Amino acid sequence: MKTTAKDTPVAIDIVNEKISELNVPVVGKATIRETKRLIDGIEKASGIKFIRMEMGVPGLRPSSIGTEAEIEALRNGVAAIYPDIDGIPELKSEASKFVKNFLDINVEPASCIPTVGSMQGGFAAFLTLARMYKERDTTLFIDPGFPVHKQQHKVLGQKFESFDVYNYRGEALRAKLESYFSKGNIHSVLYSNPNNPSWICFTDEELRIIGELSEKYNVVILEDLAYFAMDFRKDYSKPGQPPYQPTVAKYTDKYILFISSSKAFSYAGQRIGLMIISNKLFNVQAPDLLRYYSSDIFGRAMIFGTVYSLSSGTAHSAQYALAAMLKAANEGRFNFVEEVKEYGLKAGIMKKLFTENGFHIVYDKDIDQPIADGFYFTICYPGFTGPELIEELLYYGISAISLAITGSERNEGLRACVSLVSRSQFPDLELRLKKFHEHHPTDQINCK
Repeated sequence: MKTTAKDTPVAIDIVNEKISELNVPVVGKATIRETKRLIDGIEKASGIKFIRMEMGVPGLRPSSIGTEAEIEALRNGVAAIYPDIDGIPELKSEASKFVKNFLDINVEPASCIPTVGSMQGGFAAFLTLARMYKERDTTLFIDPGFPVHKQQHKVLGQKFESFDVYNYRGEALRAKLESYFSKGNIHSVLYSNPNNPSWICFTDEELRIIGELSEKYNVVILEDLAYFAMDFRKDYSKPGQPPYQPTVAKYTDKYILFISSSKAFSYAGQRIGLMIISNKLFNVQAPDLLRYYSSDIFGRAMIFGTVYSLSSGTAHSAQYALAAMLKAANEGRFNFVEEVKEYGLKAGIMKKLFTENGFHIVYDKDIDQPIADGFYFTICYPGFTGPELIEELLYYGISAISLAITGSERNEGLRACVSLVSRSQFPDLELRLKKFHEHHPTDQINCK
């Protein structure tokens, strides 16, 4: 669908030229990085700054606690020294304390492994788990989710299945999961909580269901906590005090948690995250691992087989940065949640601007509660599929990604990220949305 309006905020011929140069079959289904390149090109050619909502990257300054600790580590010469593959002792110790303080779970420091961001942690987990039991060769994704996790499976040549969870909330989740687990081929299940892209958050009841089925069917649960404690409806910021960040680890001992430094700590550029393996899973003996590794102990295979092969460890100085931030959080000197509440405040304003101009929120409920305001929200517009809407919004200087690439069944929708949109852009966003609504009048209450 091409716009027919004459007075769009961005010149039609410039947008059409850059779309042609991108050379993808459907611009609305381009990858996130392809979309970024397209917007970069349109901005440069037009001189018009976009309302950029396509990239899920932090928009806040990193904590000086981390940067100063990393600078000091570099001054002390750590750049010349290989770190231990499983992480520096300071980071492992603080990570163990952190999950106790903010998740209320007990994990030994040995089971806390730094990775090159949660992306590498996921890749390492997929690679290792697929070799743990030869009869289990498939990952289950509870979608919608981060598209690159499926790309990782394609690169690895691994199998996966998936379903959109929106219609299977609460007790309905049990039967849906059991229909997959009972087949015997699923080695692990991955979800994010809060969810990228929908920002839904699992309840304790749902996490209990996932944990109980994990125990029943011997399936490992991979919990992506990239947006740790960022469900701002509750205050998860006090170390050692409830409420705690909800986690499946309360209900199963077969889990791996991925804790990212990118969003909660605004430390994305240094590519440092944590893979927290439950004590029991770390020590599981699985003889089938010997087909690929020198040890049949899961934790040893993970560290000295997979992580060693992927990168021989994680950047030395960045480990000191994360250790310092975790230590400050553990001691109550660094309220990392307060630092990132700006995302939720901006989301509330932006959602109102969209809905006042004919848009609808796609994933709008957590069962019977309104969705939280956070890092992402989802939108649609009557008469458009998601890919069509992506392309049409380009002429209005607004970018996002289609839910079609996230495993969502709600293909009319888009994922919008608030992080790179400054408050100073809100007047421009309002004007562009009003112009879009003027050019596409609708009184429909549902999207396409």
